[in-house]
Amino acid sequence: MRIRRAEAKDTEKILDLLSQVLEIHATIRPDIFVSGTTKYGTAEIAELLGNDEAPIYVAVDDGDAVLGYAMCRVREQPAEDRMVRFKSLFIDDLCVDEAARGAGVGTMLFEHVKNEARRLGCYEVTLVVWDGNDSAERFYEKMGMKTKERMLEYIL
Repeated sequence: MRIRRAEAKDTEKILDLLSQVLEIHATIRPDIFVSGTTKYGTAEIAELLGNDEAPIYVAVDDGDAVLGYAMCRVREQPAEDRMVRFKSLFIDDLCVDEAARGAGVGTMLFEHVKNEARRLGCYEVTLVVWDGNDSAERFYEKMGMKTKERMLEYIL
């Protein structure tokens, strides 16, 4: 298994994985996520593939089949003058194929993202985990991540 930048040939599998992760979110929050949709479509993925500010990394097996991805975004933080400026690598989405879970793919992707963040001169790696996605939260905590801030809601 190895990690590489995503290529156009990976688009179909990335769309499948986007569907898998969306269904997890739709199960947790059907009031927000629409089952049967994806976060990005083919055209949006094509745009991201060539964007160094939004790299997509894929974990592939020995036959070059995609097992998972990490979609990232380089962000300049914060947007306010009263705070120290720094660069972060935001994990916009990370998904391991259902058939490959538990095989170390997620750990390998996360370690690659951390190494890329260091290479890019980032201060931190960040992401958002939806409340109720307990397995994802446990995974990221196992990777050493800690809560930075929490967003609370009051549904009307």
